[in-house]
Amino acid sequence: MSDAYTWVCLDDGGRAVDADAGSTFPNQVEAEAWLGESWEQLADRGVAAVTLQCNGVDVYGPMSLAPGS
Repeated sequence: MSDAYTWVCLDDGGRAVDADAGSTFPNQVEAEAWLGESWEQLADRGVAAVTLQCNGVDVYGPMSLAPGS
């Protein structure tokens, strides 16, 4: 089984929201690169924080998308 990395987007209350957070990534490096390019657009759509998951298990997060955090 290959790894599947995904971002879970959270609102200000910590609830998961559907923010079209990219797709599934084959590794953590690609997932983090995508977030580095996309975090501002996610924040503009109301995403307050993200959690990285691998095969449905939290890798880290929630991580705030607020500038300076």
